[in-house]
Amino acid sequence: MRHEISPEPILQVGLGFMASKALLTAVELDLFSQLAEGPRTGGDLAGALGLHPRGAADFLDALVALGFLERSGGVYRNSPSADTFLDRKKATYVGGILEMANSRLYPFWGSLTEALRTGEPQNEHKHGGDVFDAIYRDQEGLEGFLHGMTGLSMGKALVIAERFPWAGYRTVLDVGGAVGCLPVAVAQRHPHMTGGVFELPRVRPVFEKYVASFGLEDRLTFHAGDFFTDDLPGADVIVLGQILHGWGLEEKRLLLKKAYDALPDGGAVLVYDAIIDDGRKENTFGLLASLNMLIETRSGFEYTAADGRAWMTEAGFRSSRIEPLTDGYSMLVGIK
Repeated sequence: MRHEISPEPILQVGLGFMASKALLTAVELDLFSQLAEGPRTGGDLAGALGLHPRGAADFLDALVALGFLERSGGVYRNSPSADTFLDRKKATYVGGILEMANSRLYPFWGSLTEALRTGEPQNEHKHGGDVFDAIYRDQEGLEGFLHGMTGLSMGKALVIAERFPWAGYRTVLDVGGAVGCLPVAVAQRHPHMTGGVFELPRVRPVFEKYVASFGLEDRLTFHAGDFFTDDLPGADVIVLGQILHGWGLEEKRLLLKKAYDALPDGGAVLVYDAIIDDGRKENTFGLLASLNMLIETRSGFEYTAADGRAWMTEAGFRSSRIEPLTDGYSMLVGIK
């Protein structure tokens, strides 16, 4: 029998923005935090969220159909995953990155065609601004960005804390590590480990608050600096998580060399990004993430494992390997 083709996969991708925006709006409205306090009727929810009656039921039921909410007898509650990861009051909250996607990435991606034709960023740079000035201009914006990065990194941090052979090391430094979710995950699982993050000075109070919430302030330390102008503090393991992808080839090589210089013999660098498969055919997320770097940065791009391992060899690392993580991410490990 001749294989029947269908337009359904095309339409699912082409109209996928509808489901995406429904979720992003629910996070913006803090719907899931409301329901984490207890189930509520549709009318109660609409009133609490300030929704017009015309669209409220369709909005809530779309979230049921998408698997983010459950409904029984007209009463709504969070699905288990939404309750765990989208309640702002929980330490497992990953909605920060979705908040940033809603406020920044969603509108910027509307200019993908222009980005492809010009090679120029489509964010604040487009109008003469600077992305970091926009993010860092006030404490609220900074904290939102940092917690967004935490949301994006949390799953990877937990996997790395579990799978990497930490028993052979004693200290870890997360370069550009935001509030420190990876060192926290490592310190929680491995009591012998100490470490911290290397970040811009303004991040310090947010880091200290986050680390103190886990009672780890005696084991995790903040190191202030700029990873392009300052030497990195020494540690047995140096992490570059979602850092290399934001920069061009010259900067990627420079950061790997700085990590190499800061490590002792036998030390390890852990690099994780949405690393593209060497055939450039399978990791859809990694390829789309590289387009996001086109939109968000002047020279950044995602890369293949073969690329990353070659750069590690150039930097002096005696061996390297790649390990899958989660959600389209992988980790490159280089040993000095």
